[in-house]
Order: sequence, then C-alpha cells, then structure tokens
Amino acid sequence: MRKKRQPIKYTEGRIFSSLANLAWPIILANILQTAYQLIDTFWLGRLGANAVAAVSISFPILFLVLSLGAGLTLAGTVIVSQYKGAENQDQVNYSSSQTVFVIFFISVLLAVVGYFSAEPLMKLIGAGPEILSDSVSYFKVSSLGFIFLFMFYVFQSLMRGIGNVLLPMYIVLATVFLNLILDPLFIFGFGPIPGFGVAGAAVASVITQGLSAFIGLLILFRGNKGIKINLSRMKFDFGWTRSMFNIGIPSSIEMSTRAGGMTVMVMLVTSFGSEVVAAYGIGSRILSLIVVPALGFAIATTTLVGQNIGAGKIKRAEKIGNLSAKIAFFGLTAVGLILFFLAEPITAFFVPNDPGVIRDGSLFIKIMAPSFGVLGVQQVLNGVFNGAGFTKASLLISVFALWIVRFPTAFILSNNTDLSFEGIWWAFPISNLIAAIVAFTYYKMGYWKLRTIRYRHRQL
Repeated sequence: MRKKRQPIKYTEGRIFSSLANLAWPIILANILQTAYQLIDTFWLGRLGANAVAAVSISFPILFLVLSLGAGLTLAGTVIVSQYKGAENQDQVNYSSSQTVFVIFFISVLLAVVGYFSAEPLMKLIGAGPEILSDSVSYFKVSSLGFIFLFMFYVFQSLMRGIGNVLLPMYIVLATVFLNLILDPLFIFGFGPIPGFGVAGAAVASVITQGLSAFIGLLILFRGNKGIKINLSRMKFDFGWTRSMFNIGIPSSIEMSTRAGGMTVMVMLVTSFGSEVVAAYGIGSRILSLIVVPALGFAIATTTLVGQNIGAGKIKRAEKIGNLSAKIAFFGLTAVGLILFFLAEPITAFFVPNDPGVIRDGSLFIKIMAPSFGVLGVQQVLNGVFNGAGFTKASLLISVFALWIVRFPTAFILSNNTDLSFEGIWWAFPISNLIAAIVAFTYYKMGYWKLRTIRYRHRQL
C-alpha cells in the first residue's frame, strides 16, 4: 500500500527549498494568468492597433476595480498562513469561510457598479471616438466576470496561505488552454457563433473564469485539500471582518493606488495619440509578464513569513526576506538584460504590421528592462511586510513610488523636455530604483519585526 505523502512543513528545514517549492507554482500560475492578456493582445492585434488600444485603455480601470476586492483576498492569505503556522486548523477553516462570504458580496457590488459605469469611465480616461465603443463593450463584459474572478482569487489565496500552491496552478493551466481556443472563436466567430470583435476576448475570459471559480469553490466545500469551508460559518462576524479589513484595506488601497497610477499614466499617454497608446499597451503587457516572478516570490514570501510568524520564528522570517530579495534582484536583472536585446522582435510579434508601434514599444521595453531587478526587490520586501500583517508599509511605499515619483516625473519629462512621450518611458526605471531604496531601508530598520513581537505579546 502506497504511503500518503506528508505535507511540507514550511516552518522548518531549508529556507531555499521551502521558497522554491512555494514560488515556482505561484510564478507559473501568475504567468499563465498573464497569458490571458497576452493571448487577447495577440488575437486583437490581428484586428489592428485600435483594437489593442481599446483593451489597453480599459485595462487600468479594470485593474482598479479588481483591486478593491483583491486586497482582501490577500488578508485571507495572511490570516490563514498565520493560523496554519500555529497549527490551528479550526481557525483556518473558519477564516476561510468568512473570507469567501465577505468577498462574494463585494464582488457582486463591484460587478454591478462596473457594468453600469463603463461608458463614463472610458470617457473619463480619455478614450477617443475611434476606440470608445470597443473599450466600453470590453469593459462591460469583463465586469460580469468579476464575481467568478474574485471567487477564484479567494480559492487561490487561501490555498497559498496553507502552502498548497500546485492545485491552483493546475486549474489556471487548464483554463488558459481553454481560453486559447475560445479567444479566436468569439473574436472572429465560427459557424453559428458570431464574432464579437474586441468584446469577444472578454466573453472568452468570463467563460473560463466561471469554470475556474466553480472548481475552486467545489474543492473548498469538499474539504479534502487542507481547507474546508461551511455555509453554517458564513455569517456576519463583526470582529473577524474588522480584522480582515485592517489587514486587507491597506492592501486594497495599495493595489488601487497602483491601478490609479496606471490610469493617470494612460491618460497622459492618450494625449500623444493611438499609436503611442498601442506601444504603451504592449510595453505594459510585457512588463506585467516580467514582474510575475517578482510577484511570485513576493506571494511565496508572504506565505512563508506568515507561517513562521504564526509559529513564533521571527528570525527565520527575516532570513526568508533576505534570501527572497537576493533571488529577485539577480534573477530579474538577468531577465531584463535578455529582454533588452529582444525588445524589437517581441513587440513585432504583437503588432506585426505597424513600424511606428514596433519602434516606440521596443524603446519602452529597452528603457524599463535594466530596472527589473530593483522592482523585484521592492515587490519581495512588500511580501515580507504583508506576511507580518503590516500591509500599511506596502501601501505607503506604493503611494510614494507611483504618485510622488513616477507620475510627476513622467509629466515633467514628457511635457517640459525634448523627450516628448519618451519621458513617460523613463519615469518607470527612475521610480523603480527610488522605491526599492526606500523599501530596503525601511526593511533594514526592522520596525516590522518589533510590531510583530508586540502583537504576539498582546495575543498571549
């Protein structure tokens, strides 16, 4: 009879092994999720630069809306990881049930608001008449998928909190392959299925999101993968919800701040025309794919730090942060150098018949690429702060990087120098470097450790 495989205990053993076991499935899952956007961009590029621009201009607003709920799923990861480290399974299950309950109602609210505010939002962000209709239809359909998207986010976050990172990855892998088939089907049409154009990309995504949400919730209710949720525990608990909001709201604001920063950057970009918008959209897609390893290590770091803090191992938590930052810096710097030399063929892959977009998009990538390592350091250290439950630190660093450094720099360089729109490109590496220095300095000051120790003393 085959022995049942014992789950990995992340509060002991080699830190590198624990980090690797957690990080690679998270990184792969995040790459696959980003593949949704890249697949959309690939097929929409066949419709022309305006189709790419319509999705690019709506993406920051979509991200802004999603951020309001996604930050709370991170709170679920932090709370569950700390209870897992303390080996309190009953609280793992209760916290998971409460997280699903709260996020469901938030997702419904955001879906309704997103659908009915699509057109004024697109006009506010500066969508021109040539892309307004497509951007509105894409946003409306995408809004309908918020409920499914948030439910899968919850499943994914809770599984990551207990260290079960492979299962979400398998689900994402299956749905990305499905999306690869559905995208051209709904964009261009086939047989009795009409082509929806730009909106077809959103239709395909919503279908796959619904499937992944159903599978995730089924696993949580069945309870044989480390977490069991129960309808009887899905009742309003003011004390627990307040704790969740204390951790989650700063994270939601941080993500919203990042999305808001992306939005105002797009508003700045739109003043230079649709060709520059398309170049920015492709560069942003590449950036989102490249920061995935950093985000993967950040999420793995959050889980590891959370579990070790729950087990009272503060020094081990700091060692985790040190190692994660080194891996992120050297790994992403190497990736950035590779992308620097491949910028033009990568851009041409997405918009093959537009030399202007290829030139401007590849320049954007070349300017950003050398700063990917310091961007990785910032993301990983945010993961340390989040794992300690100190999500306000991540919030303050993000606000500083985007609103005090990046946007003002982009505005000044693009409007008051000969760089023109290229000044927007240069704002990215400048803000990445300064934010990394601030995050590293704050991390070394050690306040997050003192705060964690004080909190544990109050709990005892």
